[in-house]
Amino acid sequence: MPKLIVVTRDGTEHEAEIAGGQSVMEAIRHAGFDELQAVCGGGLSCATCHVHVDEAYFGRFDAPNQDEADLLEWSENSTACSRLSCQLPFSDAVSGLKVTIASED
Repeated sequence: MPKLIVVTRDGTEHEAEIAGGQSVMEAIRHAGFDELQAVCGGGLSCATCHVHVDEAYFGRFDAPNQDEADLLEWSENSTACSRLSCQLPFSDAVSGLKVTIASED
């Protein structure tokens, strides 16, 4: 089963084995990390599932579409490795993925 490493806002690193075939947002929520709000449920309309993707994995995902880029542009906590976790597919191909839950805007 693929592994996901989640760094919570307090800096604590957690590792979970999560089934693939879902978004990173869903994987984080299914692992029990409720500090990732994901208010719109993956509808690409709120940016409350904002994460910072570890540089080693960032290039393994397709570039963000214009809607995602627009939402991230408005975040005060956006970095070069920012993504909306609802837009990232989680699978064996990204096992070991490390994401940090972004601070709330």
